[in-house]
Amino acid sequence: MTETVLETRHLKKVYNYNTPNAFEALHDINFEVHKGDFVAIMGPSGSGKSTFINNISTIDLPTSGKVFINGKEVRTMSSNEIGRFRYQNLGFIFQDFNLLDTHTMYENIAMPLSLAHVNKTEIEQRVAVLAKQMDVEHLLKKYPNECSGGQRQRAAICRALINHPRIIVADEPTGNLDSANSAELMKILQRLNNEEGVTIVMVTHDPLITSYSSRLVYIKDGEIQTVLEREGLSQDDYFQKIVEINSAESREILQQ
Repeated sequence: MTETVLETRHLKKVYNYNTPNAFEALHDINFEVHKGDFVAIMGPSGSGKSTFINNISTIDLPTSGKVFINGKEVRTMSSNEIGRFRYQNLGFIFQDFNLLDTHTMYENIAMPLSLAHVNKTEIEQRVAVLAKQMDVEHLLKKYPNECSGGQRQRAAICRALINHPRIIVADEPTGNLDSANSAELMKILQRLNNEEGVTIVMVTHDPLITSYSSRLVYIKDGEIQTVLEREGLSQDDYFQKIVEINSAESREILQQ
């Protein structure tokens, strides 16, 4: 049986709860991610996809319903437990990289381990291995503003992987990259998924980026509307189906 590493049950998120301005961003979402999945989350602006990924990654908490990561319900945990749990299980990749300009690339990559009080020798070893894999070992003494967007994003991937997470959460990871660096990043994520079994949950608006995944979850109006499995499809055939789903949604919006 495939191991479930992330699950939501009747997930609901309401902003301005119990006020006249209450807005239900997520409604009754049931969702599972299995070990080794590569899930892409798409949807129109305001659909709830960013709210969704924030709730499943412990950045935010749902109004009601349950989120389980590795069988542990997030809402039953204290803030300290959530912080420790996040470090032990999740790696984050953001659109704007979230690197600290006052720290070297080495310090940025090592930061999750430093905050967890891992010993210096182990930190050095882990950073060296990942930096070599991601081709940033020659940049470790530089600061982020001395590096290109692609180099900074590769460093952000190193930081996301430094604690050996079970799940990588990526929010528009190619949003600030050109097409060449976007393709390079997706090949890296696809390799991590295929060869190392890293589970990935990624928000994107781009059908081409989505075509690197193994499953598309399309969210509209705070609900999961469509799920598309790649299964045995080639990347091109999968891409065409993704485009069809997005085109159908665009036509529907235009007809309203």
